[in-house]
This record gives sequence, C-alpha cells and structure tokens, in this order.
Amino acid sequence: MNSLKAIPIRQIMLNSTVLVAALGYFVDIYDLVLFSIVRVDSLNSLGISGDALLTNGVHLLDMQMAGMLIGGLVWGILGDKRGRLSVLLGSILLYSLANLANAFVVNIEQYAALRLLAGIGLAGELGAAITLVSEALPRESRGYGTALVAGIGVSGAIFAALIAAYFSWRGAFVIGGLMGLALLLTRFKLRESTMFADVREKAVSRGDFFLIMKSWPRFVRYIRCVLIGVPLWFCVGILATFSPEICASLGATGPVSAGQSILYCYAGLSVGDILSGFLGQWWRSRKRIIAVFLALFLCGAGVFLSLRNCEPWIYYLMFFILGIAAGYWAVFNTVAAEQFGTNIRATVAISVPNFVRGSVVLLTLAFRALAPNLGLIGSAGVVGSVCVLTAFAALAGLRESFGDDLNFIEE
Repeated sequence: MNSLKAIPIRQIMLNSTVLVAALGYFVDIYDLVLFSIVRVDSLNSLGISGDALLTNGVHLLDMQMAGMLIGGLVWGILGDKRGRLSVLLGSILLYSLANLANAFVVNIEQYAALRLLAGIGLAGELGAAITLVSEALPRESRGYGTALVAGIGVSGAIFAALIAAYFSWRGAFVIGGLMGLALLLTRFKLRESTMFADVREKAVSRGDFFLIMKSWPRFVRYIRCVLIGVPLWFCVGILATFSPEICASLGATGPVSAGQSILYCYAGLSVGDILSGFLGQWWRSRKRIIAVFLALFLCGAGVFLSLRNCEPWIYYLMFFILGIAAGYWAVFNTVAAEQFGTNIRATVAISVPNFVRGSVVLLTLAFRALAPNLGLIGSAGVVGSVCVLTAFAALAGLRESFGDDLNFIEE
C-alpha cells in the first residue's frame, strides 16, 4: 500500500522502476515519430514518388494508428489480467522486432504490415509504465515519478530527428529496434506491483473493459479522462503536422517544415511534462495544473494563429512555447490511472492515451471539413477552441486525485 510519506526527488530519479520506465518511453516515442520523419525518404527508396507519397504515407500512418487502437485494448486488458510487467516486456519486444524488420522492407505491403505490428506494440508502453510507477511510489511522490517518465520519454522524438539526420532511414529503424531489445534486458530485473499482486489473489474481475461501461458514472469518468488529453494531440496532429500550410496562410516569409515544427513542439512537450508534473506536486493538485496549462495553451494557440508575415524561426519558437503549454501529458496519464481501481487501472491507463491519439483522425476530418468555408486559420481556431473548452468541461467533472490511496477495486 502506498505510504503517505514522500521520498526525496533524487531518490525517485535513481529508482530503477522510474528509470527503466522513462527509458522505455524514450524508445517508444523514438519509434512512434520515426516514420513521420523518414516517410518521404523511405517511400522514395521503394520507388514511390509524386502524389503517391501522400496516399501511401497516409495509409501507413493509418495502419500504425489502427495498431495502436488495437494494442491499447489488448495490452490494457493483459496488464490487469497478467500484470504490468507482462505488458512492459511484451510491448517492447513486439515493437522492437517490428522496427528491426522495418529496416528490410522491399514493398509497401510489408511496410504496412510492420507499421500495424509496431503500432500494436507501441500502444502498451506508456500506460503500463505510468501504472507501475504510480503503484510503486508513495502517493505523495508518484507525480514526480510520472513526470520524469514522460519528460525523459518525450525527448525520444528529438533523438529520432537527430538520428534521421545522420543515418539512412533503414539505419534509423535498426537503431530503434536495437535500443528496444537492449532495454528489454533491463526489464527482467523489475518487480511487479505489489498492489496488483494483492488484487490477483482476490476473487475479483480484472481487465474487464466492459466493467467500465456497466456503470454510467464510471463510463462518464472514462470519457472525461480521454477528453482532457485531446488538446495535446490537436497541437501535434493539426498545428504542427499542417504547419507548412498554416504558416503559409499566415504569410510566413519562408517555408516552414513540418518536421522542424514537430521537433520544436516535442522539445517543448518534454519541458512542459517535467514542469507540470513538478508544479502539480508543489501545488498538491492535478486538476489545477491541467486547468492552468489548458488556459496557457488556448492563449498560445490564439497568439500563434494571429502572427502574420513572420520569419520561420518565430513560428518554430511558437511551437516550442505551444509544446510547453500542452505538456501536461504526464499529469493527464497520472489522473487517468488514479481515477480507477487496481483491477482495471492498466486497462484504463493504457487505452485512454491511445484513444486520445486516435482522436487525431476526427480532428483532421473536422479541420479539413471547415477549411473550405473558414480557411485554414479559422478552421484551426474553431477546432482548437472546441477541444480546449471540451477539455475544461471534462476536467471540471473529475475528482481531485492528488494523494489518493490507489489500493481499491472497482465492483
């Protein structure tokens, strides 16, 4: 059972569970964004060019996203039935082998199949790590642990960009796969959550996704957890991904690269995750810190969409700032884990972030549907405002979970 006594931050940083979880998420994010970075080079080497680059690129991204939605459910259920460690071992093995194999594809069919498998593997990493760290640390300190996991992990996107700049796309996939397999060896030394071990001995339903829907308040709580994370993926999936088109509409004096925009955005996210996690601990509140960061993001997005005729570096600076404001991913995942009992905690903590990622499909559809009438700037403004206001409403209905004892079950 979690103790009320907090432990020093330095001790948390040296905690093997926190360290291995953070490095695992680092590799996870590396692999997650690598395809977006090497998409054009890899498809060109397979003989694909012109308009087919976009068509096939979207198809491969859809396959990866489909894998993550499938994996979010599969790994979540497995994490509550077999244990958190089973997910941390199985997920990293699957996506590491898939990315190694990805380096040797010779056609688009092989590429698509491996992006599906990689997506399934990638889906389990963060939620299982957050669940294990939340259950392993004292209740007064777990926010520090989850902030370090997310903050260190998100920097994997920066590393992916650097590797892609100096290695071929095939070499970049090999490096990702080897990093994952090397990290896998360290995970055999981790211990299972004692909180889960206690529940496993009881005659209680575990890993039942339908248990969430059997109770209306519980189902609403689950949906609220999903909705508070959507603005972050609006930032990455709409503003950063479509930055060349959006910034051109703003009158940028030079071309703005989506890859650079995503790089600066993730750099900001890494800073924001650590900052929000630590501030949440000092303020002794998860809800307050999420509300503050949502407000900052809304203001930042408004400023960004108002900047006219600026040089590209100014827009890149804004993506860094937006990344910081949207950097409440660690707190968001911690809230999702804390809202539910031990018998379905992994199911929730693993599936919720993957449903948030999946929301990008709906956001993109809305963004493109509104653009013909409102323009890119107006469309982005409307979609972003709806995301943030909905997140505020969802947050208001959740209970404050800072310092809660997580040793309870859902009936």
